Amino acid sequence: MADDFEFSDKVPPSFDRVGSKGFNPALIVLLLVGGLLLIFLVGNYVLYTYAQKTLPPRKKKPISKKKMKKERLKQGVSAPGE
Repeated sequence: MADDFEFSDKVPPSFDRVGSKGFNPALIVLLLVGGLLLIFLVGNYVLYTYAQKTLPPRKKKPISKKKMKKERLKQGVSAPGE
């Protein structure tokens, strides 16, 4: 009866050598996700550099006269007309 359950010569397929049966599925998924992430990051960098070269710089919002007066008073310069 003990002879029926001898597993010393049999290896489960999950623990078999990776090279003999093909690639490990976890490795394929890891490489696929890593490759997609790398493509995404490189694409973002390329688009960013392209946009920096081709798009004009942003226009700054105009400062209101009240804010200009406050800034000048903070610096100690009197606003004109006062």
